[in-house]
Amino acid sequence: MVTFTIKKSVAKDTFFHKKVTLNAGGKLIDLSSPKVMGIINLTPDSFFAGSRKQDVSLILKQAEKMLAEGATILDLGAYSSRPGAADISAQEETDRLLPAVEAIVAEYPEAVLSIDTFRTRVAEAAINAGAHIINDISGGELDEAMFATVAKLQVPYILMHMKGTPQNMVQQANYENVFDEVFDYFVKKYHQLKQLGVKDVILDPGFGFAKKAEHSYELMRRLSDFNVLRLPVLVGVSRKRMIYNELGLTAEDALNGTTALNAIALTKGANILRVHDVKEAVETVKIWKCVDSPDLP
Repeated sequence: MVTFTIKKSVAKDTFFHKKVTLNAGGKLIDLSSPKVMGIINLTPDSFFAGSRKQDVSLILKQAEKMLAEGATILDLGAYSSRPGAADISAQEETDRLLPAVEAIVAEYPEAVLSIDTFRTRVAEAAINAGAHIINDISGGELDEAMFATVAKLQVPYILMHMKGTPQNMVQQANYENVFDEVFDYFVKKYHQLKQLGVKDVILDPGFGFAKKAEHSYELMRRLSDFNVLRLPVLVGVSRKRMIYNELGLTAEDALNGTTALNAIALTKGANILRVHDVKEAVETVKIWKCVDSPDLP
């Protein structure tokens, strides 16, 4: 049995010791300056209709737009993880995903591609087709072979916190202390990954996944405390219910709230912003850097 005694508070100089580089298929990504990840959904029922792209020509057009606007990473997902989304087979997910990966790799060979999947089979096929990062909403809980596969492939791994499945996670949103539970989850999972030899791990608190709005906002309030783990942190709040419900809007109208929350996340140490709207997120990072690094021209 392994005992962990990491203090759940952040020292003043934690940021200087935080791991800030990723090796994505030989492409070195420096996260000391926050980066933007653009979302491309290959599903017909993603919660934000504007992100849905299924035709390869439209996928390439969206990839071109996001890269031109300054996205460092493109995150492709072929399985809808919105609350209550329909389950699909691994084969259907693969059939949706691989043509997109192959097309983007051929057209934009320098693009860094992340694959949003919890299935080992899908992840491995996408990496073999030219993708670089595995983004797993389940933290290995929904496919016990995932961690060993990440270790074998030696690719960066986004470790997200979720309870249950997309189909039942709403019913799992119960916590005595949401920050402590997510923190302890990260410690346990990272230890397992490190023991297997996984070198690059990014933490994602999983805003909105098996979490009520108050849980997500508590995690945002304490986001900087995750920096004690000295790992990069990804924040994905783009156009989510925690924003648009609070403002009495819909996902289509939640860009301004998203920008505000992304700016707050940057002040608390976020290294990657996962967004539907790349241009606005890149501009947010630029303005934040003017404040954080006033000596910049």
